[in-house]
Amino acid sequence: MVGAVAPAATLGWLLYRTPDVLDGHVFTATVTWAPSLSLDVPLRLDGLALLAALVVAAVGALVLQYSRHYLAGRHEGTARLLGVLVLFAGSMLGLVLADHLLALYVFWELTTVCSFLLIGAADRDSRRAAMQALVITSGGGFAMLLGLVMLGHSAGDYRISAIIAEPPSGRLVEAALVLLIVGAVAKSAQVPLTSWLPAAMVAPTPVSAYLHAAAMVKAGVYLIARFAPAFDTATVWRPVVIGAGLVTLFGAGWWAVTQHDLKRLLAFGTASQLGLLFVLLGAGTRTAALAGATMFLAHAAFKSTLFLVVGAVEHQAGTRDLRELSGVRHTAPGIVAVAGVACVSMAGLPPTVGYLGKEAAYEAFVEPFPAGEWILAGMVAGSALTVAYTLRFIAALLVERGGGPVPARPPAIGFLAAPALLSGAGLALGLVPALTDDLARLHAHAHTEPGEPVYELALWHGATPALALSVLTVLLGVA
Repeated sequence: MVGAVAPAATLGWLLYRTPDVLDGHVFTATVTWAPSLSLDVPLRLDGLALLAALVVAAVGALVLQYSRHYLAGRHEGTARLLGVLVLFAGSMLGLVLADHLLALYVFWELTTVCSFLLIGAADRDSRRAAMQALVITSGGGFAMLLGLVMLGHSAGDYRISAIIAEPPSGRLVEAALVLLIVGAVAKSAQVPLTSWLPAAMVAPTPVSAYLHAAAMVKAGVYLIARFAPAFDTATVWRPVVIGAGLVTLFGAGWWAVTQHDLKRLLAFGTASQLGLLFVLLGAGTRTAALAGATMFLAHAAFKSTLFLVVGAVEHQAGTRDLRELSGVRHTAPGIVAVAGVACVSMAGLPPTVGYLGKEAAYEAFVEPFPAGEWILAGMVAGSALTVAYTLRFIAALLVERGGGPVPARPPAIGFLAAPALLSGAGLALGLVPALTDDLARLHAHAHTEPGEPVYELALWHGATPALALSVLTVLLGVA
């Protein structure tokens, strides 16, 4: 519980600042790093940074509270694991607040090191998975570093806010953007660099729920969202970002449908939905940015919930193989109810925040957009796979096999608190779309200019093409 104090205090401060940021205020600060070398770290809390920081702090506090129960009775390595989790939370917070290209890279690699330490803390298999994650994500990070240096050199300024305000152009910038996208692809486990994420599922469940669902893997998505307003019209940007996102949305979704281990199913599903976020936040239109920010919140809520649910079920039943689970709804009805709400959001069904995001996502490409019909087709196909693996997940908790329920003790109430709050948040944000709309518009690119057509999040927009695509998605997923 002590470890949860830092992210909880951070969350309180962020909530205190939220009304001002909603009104358009930006808070800046400078932390002196090495005075003798004149090295400072400029920090900037704007709308996008606040949106990401809220997720980092809120999920971090809840996961650390959950860890107390998950790790109960395990003494060896517990303090180290919790300490590194808190260090990771601070590193991720620094990443989203950094207003300097090189500071962003330092925090980026700190999250990579924390991930390595958290994944590889158990046995030989975990160390192998940790090394795989380190090689892929740090390799992508090195490519990104080259891109950041090239971008800063081209702009004549390494401050991110200055680069976005007056973006440079030219061949060197185009090459820099490709390198930035490589770093984002590696960090967010996009095809062809997806393999490290399912391998990392050997880590303890709190690590999977925090790093590999809500925070670290979102760093690549955050990078895309941060630079899209300035570079979405660059020659390489949309083809590479949207292409990588669509391929991952479908490919990782297909792999998720074939999994029997519930954590690996969720891991491939995470990569798939990060692909959707690449498409939305990289597209460069305001409706797509609004949809991306909404799905950013939705994914953090439902996917971290489901990882925590798997941890509780594994503690209770001794397995997370969906072919072996039976009768979980009898022995742990509370956990199943919480998972059910999260699954409704993951499948994009009303009245959850996942539904708001999916409707906005379809609407973004129903509007005129280059190759919009092909992007819509890819999104529908990938989202149908999301519905399919969601059904496989919830069926594993509801089914009763011939042998009857798996003998198990009811999970402690502490196992239920964190996932229940996260799942409830996904439902509440869906039931109050006006609040979700305000939060999603924290992403500056989601603000609408005077005279521009306005799309607002709502549970009902009438009989629209987006609604028809949502119905088609569910039918294909069930089929």
